[in-house]
Amino acid sequence: MAIGRFPSVVLDCADPVALAEFYGALFDWEVKASPEWGEVRADYGQCICFQPVEGYRPPAWPGQDVPQQMHLDVMVEDLDTAEAAVLELGATKPDHQPGTTFRVYLDPAGHPFCFCVD
Repeated sequence: MAIGRFPSVVLDCADPVALAEFYGALFDWEVKASPEWGEVRADYGQCICFQPVEGYRPPAWPGQDVPQQMHLDVMVEDLDTAEAAVLELGATKPDHQPGTTFRVYLDPAGHPFCFCVD
């Protein structure tokens, strides 16, 4: 018997509205956001939330001076097509790319996430 349904991931950031809009566009999920809280939600209930943190410092990829603590792996069909689309949304691609079957990007708040071929 399950105790819960869908786990949500909550990311710290400086601007919950900007981050909710970025991930809403990335996944084509519903966006609800204000300066106090942001979230994107799939039709089936999965949710990613964004909370403002005063003095927010983005993770330092690939270093650990400011550790990433967690990251999202996003499954895509084609790395090149997905890369072009996510860069247009405002992500950046760091120079350090540790693998060949996935690619690391940084969201507008500096959180690392990966595109992986499904």
